[in-house]
Amino acid sequence: MALEQDGRRVLVVEDEYMVAALLEEILAGAGFVVVGPMPRLAQAVLAANKTAIDVALLDVNLAGQHVFPAAEALERRGIPFIFMTGYGSQVLPAQFNSRPSIGKPFRSAGLLQVLSTVLGPRT
Repeated sequence: MALEQDGRRVLVVEDEYMVAALLEEILAGAGFVVVGPMPRLAQAVLAANKTAIDVALLDVNLAGQHVFPAAEALERRGIPFIFMTGYGSQVLPAQFNSRPSIGKPFRSAGLLQVLSTVLGPRT
């Protein structure tokens, strides 16, 4: 699947170094500009409130803290986001049940497909 992202900016919120490095490689290879990774909740919330991005990938569990305050900030700004979790979608609060999520471990093609669906075509 060819994605023409032309520099769309993706905020990566992930506390595991190897997963973050893999995400950076996949996203850069698909033409995205990676913002982050942000490994801690405080950094994620700040970035979600202030940073110019097109979409965010949010690890649900950041060193024992849930990422939901960052998701709320993105929601207020109208920025789409995708949860990443190894625990299944049942860990999401009701307010986020309809938000897209991808299970960990993930496959590159699956991740890019979810991103493509969330972002839609470039206008």
